[in-house]
Amino acid sequence: MQEDKITAYIEALVPQRTKEIEEIENYAHDNDVPIMELVGIESLLQLLRIQKPKTILEIGTAIGYSAIRMANALPNATIVTVERDEQRYKIAEQNVDKLNKQKQIKLIYGDAFEVESLVQQYGPYDVLFIDAAKSQYRKFFDIYSKQLSDEGIIFTDNVLFHGLVAQSNIESRNVRALVRKINNYNEWLMSHPEYETVILPVGDGIAISKKRR
Repeated sequence: MQEDKITAYIEALVPQRTKEIEEIENYAHDNDVPIMELVGIESLLQLLRIQKPKTILEIGTAIGYSAIRMANALPNATIVTVERDEQRYKIAEQNVDKLNKQKQIKLIYGDAFEVESLVQQYGPYDVLFIDAAKSQYRKFFDIYSKQLSDEGIIFTDNVLFHGLVAQSNIESRNVRALVRKINNYNEWLMSHPEYETVILPVGDGIAISKKRR
């Protein structure tokens, strides 16, 4: 497909990451840990460089890949990131320690629906990055958008879900149900009375939402 060729072309142009970052990427690939696709994370980082946020809240740490990439791109920013999977949280801790990002990245272990008060201690946030359970995107948005600064921006990853949101024939019942929830989220987001949103077809799809003036 032409889109795959274009993605491969862009990926080939992306400067080589450090050895430590590539080790995290390789671990994620070998152990089926979902991290942002290369073009997606590079696009996000560039948008963040333009915005220059001081505080970022990430829902969904996984093994710390995107938090570390954001910390490297924005050395003056503080990243607070939440992860509920204990094994992934521990690996994220190891990765953050290995790259000496402990002062810049605040790791919170727990369910995002149960640690709201703890997260609030580090706010308000200039950026909310939602990259956790896709079926819960709207709940994450509703809860944590309240902790945004006045000029805050919300980024939501995986809103195109490998292109499945545009397919009508999906055999798996579970996948079909998840795609329906993502579609519902996208439609709700695009018509939100308080936010203006655009969806970029980069990586696995990134929605960018900003408060209406």
